[in-house]
Amino acid sequence: MSNSQPQLLIDEQDRYFSTGERTPFVSVVIPAFNVAKYIAETLASVFAQTFKDFEVIVINDGSPDTEELERVLRPYLDRITYIKQPNRGPSSARNAGIRRARACFIALLDADDLWLPEYLSQQLNAFQREPALDLVYADALLYGDGTRDGKSFMDVFPSAGSVTLEALLEQRCVVITSCVVARRQALLDAGLFDERYYRSEDFDLWVRLAHRGAKLAYQRRVLAQHRVRGDSLAADRTRMHRSAIEVYENLTRKLELTPLQHRLIETEITKYQAALILADGKSALAAGDHEQAARLLGRARDLQRNIGQSDLKLRFVLSCLNVAPRALQRVYQLRERLAPSS
Repeated sequence: MSNSQPQLLIDEQDRYFSTGERTPFVSVVIPAFNVAKYIAETLASVFAQTFKDFEVIVINDGSPDTEELERVLRPYLDRITYIKQPNRGPSSARNAGIRRARACFIALLDADDLWLPEYLSQQLNAFQREPALDLVYADALLYGDGTRDGKSFMDVFPSAGSVTLEALLEQRCVVITSCVVARRQALLDAGLFDERYYRSEDFDLWVRLAHRGAKLAYQRRVLAQHRVRGDSLAADRTRMHRSAIEVYENLTRKLELTPLQHRLIETEITKYQAALILADGKSALAAGDHEQAARLLGRARDLQRNIGQSDLKLRFVLSCLNVAPRALQRVYQLRERLAPSS
């Protein structure tokens, strides 16, 4: 970004604040829970930004590692705003930071992720190029636990076409929260994060933003690093699937949707239901309950068929289960032992 701020953004900031107090251009909001061993590296990536006009707000969400967290944060206390609250979940923590923020733009960052030095500069350039934007997200390199090291987030979760409400609902566009910069007022107008949710809370907010007519977009630049952790909230796939179903069901009750949008939601819910039943079927197979495995895998196959997903793999597994259940069980158990964590 050039040394002089884009006039568009300065004008908006001047309209937002009337006290005469100098305010930052961007507020960086970082919730913290059990991240003492990561957050120093995260903060270092923020303070290494080429764009310097920002404030940093760290919210300790009742973290069990508070003593260590505060020790790590001590050298940064003159450079950050530190908020400490009882544990209420990531939605509450982010909301507390957004409410405390003084800038017109909010940059969300998880306390175990990293930004590349040009992150803020490039994200703000997107607003300069397209003044009507309310939110922009970028791509991130995956690293840490699992088999996806070296891939980018958009390699695994593609963003294709415009970020419409329909694209969000059917997950043709998947937003990574640590790569979001948004107008604070747009987030406030949408009602911020729903504090009932500990998972899929970000997806819920992006959908509500789009439903209100906010303009969302992305750029394919890899501008961050997203840490994949086996102990994160997102790592528990069963709970993630159940949370996604809950969020989708609540969206149908909260929002006025078109028939097409309702059908998209019904399809996504069916996908998650099939995945949950499939997981239960695999567990039954591993435990040697072949009858239960056949019943559950058959239900998962039927659900996949109902929404047009290929059921060839499940049909093959069910045939093997019918002909040689013990052999299939041994193959599955061996595969599970050898498979690396994802």
